[in-house]
Amino acid sequence: MAATRAYHHGDLRRSVLSAALEVIRSDGVAAISLRDLARRAEVSHAAPAHHFKDKAGLLTAIATEGFELLAAALTAVPAGTTHRLREMGVRYVEFALDHPAHFEVMFRPHLVHVDDPELTAARERASRALASGVEDLPDVRAGLDARRAGLTAWSLAHGFATLQLGGSLPSLDDDPAETFRALVSDRLVVRLP
Repeated sequence: MAATRAYHHGDLRRSVLSAALEVIRSDGVAAISLRDLARRAEVSHAAPAHHFKDKAGLLTAIATEGFELLAAALTAVPAGTTHRLREMGVRYVEFALDHPAHFEVMFRPHLVHVDDPELTAARERASRALASGVEDLPDVRAGLDARRAGLTAWSLAHGFATLQLGGSLPSLDDDPAETFRALVSDRLVVRLP
């Protein structure tokens, strides 16, 4: 007689998140199903709902974790670093390439609970980190609109990362983060304000 599996799972929340990230990486966000994730974690079909309530709650947790990881990557570039904003852009690209499933969810507000306090706080930490790099620019100190400069920098890094992840860039022999660094520093694409 087969033993009934008792509900005891070391870290069910982390197991479900990890399984969801794997599904997103391999099959896209549309393939996410709480019932399938429960099967993968070998728990009852209702167990994931205990932690996330619904699919949007699960994706909100993924987006929150993604913004936390992004904020950590951006703040790892110390103040006073030469070309700090460019280096933050490189970290942004590296983050996207290292965490494609998070990246896929983070900027799609229709998938998540946008008013979730933890998501809002994590998003604000990442935004403040980017803003700190923009504020270091001499042109911003001289009166350039910091908000527009930040939008320009973010668009450049985000666009490059999105094109790279989507396979839309021509084949590059270089590391994509190094290519981004070269494009920005050589002004082949656009000079950051």
